[in-house]
Amino acid sequence: MQERGPQETGMARALAVEPLTAETIAPYGWMLGKPCDPLDAASFVSPASDFWSEHVFDTAGGETEVLWVVYRSRDVAIARQETHLLTQQAIIPLTGPIIHVVGLSHPDGSLDEVSARAFLILSGQGICMRPGCWHATRIERDEVTCAMLTRRSTTLDLAHHLNTGSALVESAFHPISLVLAR
Repeated sequence: MQERGPQETGMARALAVEPLTAETIAPYGWMLGKPCDPLDAASFVSPASDFWSEHVFDTAGGETEVLWVVYRSRDVAIARQETHLLTQQAIIPLTGPIIHVVGLSHPDGSLDEVSARAFLILSGQGICMRPGCWHATRIERDEVTCAMLTRRSTTLDLAHHLNTGSALVESAFHPISLVLAR
């Protein structure tokens, strides 16, 4: 990761990167990549293959979309987080680990900066964030491709905003001053 001195981070709060567990991510969403529970009715185990239900995804009535995302930022400073108001959003790193910074919303929907936590998500793991979970993603090397499950209209709204500067309808951004400490 790129190192920054105290003069570049100003009053940024240092945020330790934690390992991902089902318990630590629970306030923000759900861990993906847990082992198969052969007693679950939605699982099947055989010598040839296994499958199991990991999470039932909720888009609040919108179309579900599989999205590819390539992350390249190794900057330890987190200056902005985003949230999606209507849908859960799952992120699954495919080509390497990611650091995912999450935060909770206050009752009015604004970012609760004190709730921010950073999780190391390895390939083969993932998370599904609740609607209203604030987030930002960083990597430690080159670039990392991730699979994302989201709501189609949320993707279109965000892309339109980022390409044209139009107002956001299904998402929001909030400035924050954090620095990742490893």
